[in-house]
Amino acid sequence: MKVLVIGGGAREHALCRSLSLDPDVTALYCAPGNAGIAEVAELHPVDALDGDAVARLATGLGAELVVVGPEAPLVAGVADAVRAAGIPCFGPSGEAAQLEGSKAFAKDVMAGAGVPTARSYVCTTPAEIDEALDAFGAPYVVKDDGLAAGKGVVVTDDLAAARDHALSCDRVVIEEFLDGPEVSLFAITDGTTVLPLQPAQDFKRALDGDEGPNTGGMGAYSPLPWADPKLVDEVLESVLQPTVDELRRRGTPFSGLLYAGLAITSRGVRVIEFNARFGDPETQVVLARLRTPLAGVLLASANGTLDVFPSLAWRDDAAVTVVIASHNYPDTPRTGDPIDGLADVAAQDGPDAYVLHAGTRAEGGAVLSAGGRVLSVTATGKDLAAARERAYTALGRIRLDGSQHRTDIALKAAGG
Repeated sequence: MKVLVIGGGAREHALCRSLSLDPDVTALYCAPGNAGIAEVAELHPVDALDGDAVARLATGLGAELVVVGPEAPLVAGVADAVRAAGIPCFGPSGEAAQLEGSKAFAKDVMAGAGVPTARSYVCTTPAEIDEALDAFGAPYVVKDDGLAAGKGVVVTDDLAAARDHALSCDRVVIEEFLDGPEVSLFAITDGTTVLPLQPAQDFKRALDGDEGPNTGGMGAYSPLPWADPKLVDEVLESVLQPTVDELRRRGTPFSGLLYAGLAITSRGVRVIEFNARFGDPETQVVLARLRTPLAGVLLASANGTLDVFPSLAWRDDAAVTVVIASHNYPDTPRTGDPIDGLADVAAQDGPDAYVLHAGTRAEGGAVLSAGGRVLSVTATGKDLAAARERAYTALGRIRLDGSQHRTDIALKAAGG
């Protein structure tokens, strides 16, 4: 199978790494990719938001499966253009991707499906904003209705800060605060059948101890030793399957990756948000534990044949990923700094630890930083403590001037 992956972050590097290890994949392409992905896939330039350009590239390469990684191309309808060209595509239609593209649309779908979530108001005027903030009280949860690359949510006890964020959005969702730990659960679906993956937990705050501003994610781990063993089955029954059924009933079937961000509250599981693609950095740890070759299950989703696909197989190992971010992230990051030590990790820590590139570019034989989140150092081990130790040992070999990372990823779950 010839596979083309669209995107250029650590999520796409994780996807490309897994696909490169799949014996059924005979050729692997990525557009536009990054310096790390270039080691496992042939890179091609493309405007990832231009569906016609992506479809032309896929056709020219003879791709038999296209995997769209990021949310923005999905919301822009890139998967529709690829399917219109007659090529199987892993990823929802532009209409179905509104599940991530619009918080208000997602709330409406959840209401129709009877999915448990936070009570909320959709606001477009200052008066509506003030009324909603007053109704829920602190902590205030304020979400930009549109795509915001994981950084459109403010959770704060500061009323002025909550109001300022709400006023900066064209349309905003204000909702009740959900207590309890958060869980990310991915599921692969073809619009009818839903195959849940293993749960993971990510770390959104920039600094140790969950301090600092929200980011796109500073690390993740899987499995969750503290979670109820029945959690996946419960979420499949109460959240994932009803949502897929509701979207199909509305005439906007959702195929691809359905990501449920969940809060395990004192009143039970509640949905915080849906995403329409693999999450970053959770993908890095979930795919590290997946034993089933990846291409076949993605193709079954694209072709509508998940009902006859075998059950997914998982490794017993735990996985931890730690993000190395640029100076000043999540504000305007500094880029263009050289990255050293990547070869040392490959030589001394593989295959149990490896580096996935997020924001990098190659220049004159060097690898330079090219984004806010630069690298995801990922490791596996017999348990979370072992995986954590390997990840941080590998991370210690990498040098990037001014970079930052959290030192407490999976620490509590590992018993630290």
